[in-house]
Amino acid sequence: MSEERATRRAGLGMMLLFWVLFLGGGAWWLHGYLEAQRNPNAHLASVAGTDEPLVLERNRAGHFVATGRINDQPVEFLLDTGATYVAVPADMAERLGLESTGSAWFNTANGRVRGELATLETVSLGGYEAHGVRGSISPALTGDAALLGMSFLNRFDIEIRDERMVLRPAQRR
Repeated sequence: MSEERATRRAGLGMMLLFWVLFLGGGAWWLHGYLEAQRNPNAHLASVAGTDEPLVLERNRAGHFVATGRINDQPVEFLLDTGATYVAVPADMAERLGLESTGSAWFNTANGRVRGELATLETVSLGGYEAHGVRGSISPALTGDAALLGMSFLNRFDIEIRDERMVLRPAQRR
């Protein structure tokens, strides 16, 4: 009887282990899937310098979200052609060690707000890198993403068609 009980316990333990691994693997896969839907351009943070056009995919919400770098630190960007500067939330600016070069008023989608100006040593996205980029530190901006505005994007010819944005180095005329 004790041998039968030991076999039953081992079987129950194996079944429990199977379900724990199955559910853990499913949760891991689902997290990865949802993250890819939110930021389909996360791989761009590790792309080295290139002369090829940079192709970005829209996320499920219709935005262009991509992972890049500010001062060699990984940053999630929301590409915003309506933003004048690269706008960084105050807590992210502190983490990146950004220093204010003066204050200014900004007109945003949520109204007029006061913020700080800053110069970003380097901003990079998908192998493209720019130095001395104008930025703003925006206390009203919340979340973990910076707005990648025209102080960086104006270096590119931008083409938006359907679900893709293509950036090419601007042709100087």
